[in-house]
Amino acid sequence: MRILVIGSGAREHALALGLSKDPATTELHFAPGNAGMEALGTCHPEAAKVDDPQAMLALAKKVEAELVVVGPEIPLVAGVADALRENGFAVFGPNKDAARIEGSKAFAKDVMAAAGVATARAEQITPGASDEEIEKALDNFGPHYVVKDDGLAGGKGVVVTDDRAAARAHVDAVLAAGNPVLLESFLDGPEVSLFCLVDGEVVVPLLPAQDHKRAYDNDEGPNTGGMGAYTPLPWLPEDGVRRIVDEVCKPVAHEMVARGCAYSGLLYAGLAWGKEGPAVVEFNCRFGDPETQAVLALLKSPLAEVLNAVATGKLAELPPLEWEDGYALTVVLAAENYPASPRKGDVITGADSEAVLHAGTARNEAGELVSAGGRVLNVIGTGATLADARDNAYAVLKDIAMDGGHYRSDIALPAVEGKISV
Repeated sequence: MRILVIGSGAREHALALGLSKDPATTELHFAPGNAGMEALGTCHPEAAKVDDPQAMLALAKKVEAELVVVGPEIPLVAGVADALRENGFAVFGPNKDAARIEGSKAFAKDVMAAAGVATARAEQITPGASDEEIEKALDNFGPHYVVKDDGLAGGKGVVVTDDRAAARAHVDAVLAAGNPVLLESFLDGPEVSLFCLVDGEVVVPLLPAQDHKRAYDNDEGPNTGGMGAYTPLPWLPEDGVRRIVDEVCKPVAHEMVARGCAYSGLLYAGLAWGKEGPAVVEFNCRFGDPETQAVLALLKSPLAEVLNAVATGKLAELPPLEWEDGYALTVVLAAENYPASPRKGDVITGADSEAVLHAGTARNEAGELVSAGGRVLNVIGTGATLADARDNAYAVLKDIAMDGGHYRSDIALPAVEGKISV
């Protein structure tokens, strides 16, 4: 099977690695790919505009792709999957209509309300709102304020704060950019990321994971796209995954079918597990980054077969997924000044391990590996216990050098120390 993977991050590197191990995969192409993916297939740096449906269609035709896997959310919301399907390509990823589950938080709230899914109370503020209207809306929330950009923000468009002035500042910034703002009530409890393969009303869960969003140790600093993740979750109730599937993912899949925008691809449910069980924080329309890197490290089932089953409407015929025993963890190495204004061009050494996945990397004129984005590398660790997985990941990370690079030293540590409970 000739497969085209759209995207250039560590998530796509993890997908590429998994696909390369499937005997059904005969050829891999990446649009545009990164320096770490070069060894697994053909990178197409000329195809950098991944949100251009016609450009992606032209590349799929050129490489005669038999399966196209769309990694990031931006091309899905832009309708890349629609253009490919209309021209006969099998695509893993929802169409533009269904991708609104991530592209519009207001749409997602409407779907959840109709499906009877537990989520935070929310109120939308639109551009042009008066000062009085904004203050009145803020009066309805707090003391923990959750302020979200109602569009795509790469995981960084959310401010959670006890400071009303900071909440108001984010409202003003988003409105000034011409985007609506969503105010939400704060959901208490540990967060869970659950990926589900969805083909209409057929829902198949992957392993549950937990992401670490804040930039620095002890959950301090600004929100990022994710600084690390681990799977599975030793503190999640035994029936946790079943409850999320039954109470959240299946009702949403059913509602999407009822609305005429049936879902096909990966539905990512980000949840908080409170006193009454799971409640939705947000949905994403694609594999999460960095959770994917940890989850796929434990998948035994052939990845190309799995993704192709979804893309061709045959998920119901797929054998049950098989997983390695134990745990997996990923830690992100970020560039100096990430997430504000990451520096690029720093030389990276010591990143030759098979446990390293590339995200924002490139080659300079001398052929050296250099940073080319905010999140630069992901290091994967696996082990019989979560503590072992942690030790193995950090052992690799300590040998990697990059000026200004920083990473969290506490990924999964609260879980290892038994400090998370529901």
